[in-house]
Amino acid sequence: MNMTSTNPGIVDIASRLIACPSVTPARGEVFAVLETLLVPLGFTVDRFVAGQEPDGPVENLLAWRTTGAGPHFAFAGHLDVVPPGNGWTSDPFTPDIRGGLLHGRGAVDMKGAIAAFVAALAGIPDELPGTISLIITGDEEGPAVHGTLALMERMAAHGLRPDLCLVGEPTSSQRLGDVIKIGRRGSVNMWIKVEGVQGHVAYPHLADNPVPRLVRILSAIDGIVLDEGTDWFQPSNIEITDLEVGNPATNVIPAAAHARISIRFNDRHSGASLVERITAIASAEGGVVTAKISGEPFLTQPGSLSGLVAGAIREVTGVEAELSTTGGTSDARFLSRLCPVVEFGLNNGTMHKLDEAVAIDDLKDLERIYALIVRRALGG
Repeated sequence: MNMTSTNPGIVDIASRLIACPSVTPARGEVFAVLETLLVPLGFTVDRFVAGQEPDGPVENLLAWRTTGAGPHFAFAGHLDVVPPGNGWTSDPFTPDIRGGLLHGRGAVDMKGAIAAFVAALAGIPDELPGTISLIITGDEEGPAVHGTLALMERMAAHGLRPDLCLVGEPTSSQRLGDVIKIGRRGSVNMWIKVEGVQGHVAYPHLADNPVPRLVRILSAIDGIVLDEGTDWFQPSNIEITDLEVGNPATNVIPAAAHARISIRFNDRHSGASLVERITAIASAEGGVVTAKISGEPFLTQPGSLSGLVAGAIREVTGVEAELSTTGGTSDARFLSRLCPVVEFGLNNGTMHKLDEAVAIDDLKDLERIYALIVRRALGG
């Protein structure tokens, strides 16, 4: 689909973005398309590549437009997508409209929301004072090491700090507008290694079997109840996600045993405190823990920002939005360090699935909602 008008329609914008294969980490063409859309709208665009292998390089885009002294409203999102997989009805990177739905990888998560925001910008009056920015990464679906964190450093270098931020993740569940995310739980993965001494099973006194010690460690971890949840968060949970000895011989006591656990935790905990707790349990049995904290929990207390978004949803769709903290992590966990942040976007029913698709009517309604949010955030 070609865009020939000065202000292309939202379906055209979404189609152009979908047509760019951008499996994480995304680079190149898809960012070029977004840049060509923003420059005519008066935005300064800064595209840059950050990081090296194994988690990079990653391309990012920071764009901003200032029309006088006033609030700074930021929109954040990602242009990278998960691999499409096999079995699609049509090519995943050829936008295809069937039955009122626009199909393609990224239609929901989250090129559709970026398209809606860009389309909404065309109708924002220049006389509204303030700054509008877009914080767009290419690795949200990946390690997220050189994406939004690098963008935040870039913003600081340009002297940009938003007052409010909306992340366009697909939060809607049953219909557009029914869920706004005001927080997320934190995430930490830990790898536990217990070393022993290899030997013959008939001579156990000459060996040291690490498996019973690892089993005792996992049993102790499995018995932990971290909390019962809070007013806004579900209970924290610990899950054992891998257990490996790798011993093909039936008559050999293994030299080492390994396990992995994943913890999703609410704001009663921190990643560091959980690592310390698990390390103490493992150390008592001679185990060693290696940890990776993917993100800390955050909560934007219900207030002006969530009220602003909920009001725009209500006006366009008539839906009363539920405020929620469920689901996995998102880049909002980083941006919450800068300012109040909430997440709101399309229906998430087909994200990461074969034949991912967005209803064209939802795209148009989302454009209207985003336009209202930006106008009111800037005082219009």
